[in-house]
Amino acid sequence: MKSLLSMIRKAGRMAEPAPVREPGPLPERTLAGSAQVRCVDAGSCNGCEIEIGQAFGPVYDADRYGVRLVASPRHADVLAVTGPVTRNMAVALKRTHAAVPEPRLVVAVGDCAIGCGEFAGGYGVVGGVDDVVPVDIRVPGCPPAPEAIVAALRQVTGR
Repeated sequence: MKSLLSMIRKAGRMAEPAPVREPGPLPERTLAGSAQVRCVDAGSCNGCEIEIGQAFGPVYDADRYGVRLVASPRHADVLAVTGPVTRNMAVALKRTHAAVPEPRLVVAVGDCAIGCGEFAGGYGVVGGVDDVVPVDIRVPGCPPAPEAIVAALRQVTGR
């Protein structure tokens, strides 16, 4: 056990620093100060959900920018939608969008939410999120990096 700890101390930090990315254009509407986010899986492979979980974890810590996850769309300001919208989820996504009070923003997370990605043309797929509800911010990637998700949510809060 002692030799293992000494090896860890000698190795030091092995991770590389996160790349610095330029922020994209600000959305037309922003929320002042903080944002409550409700995540909706419209039919994804769960890769984007894992990265959203990392964005709110201790390393990327989206909470320090005033962004919090909530369990109810009635408490949310922002919908973070992942995956292509499937036939079974189209009505549920519209109802969830309607349940979020104004001013509401929609963030499409991942290539599948933006343009169906690998699922384009599938028999059970209606289309991207923009085909069902209006989208304000798009976060590309398959799956997108947690720092890109945090950057998009920081745009939402205007910080």
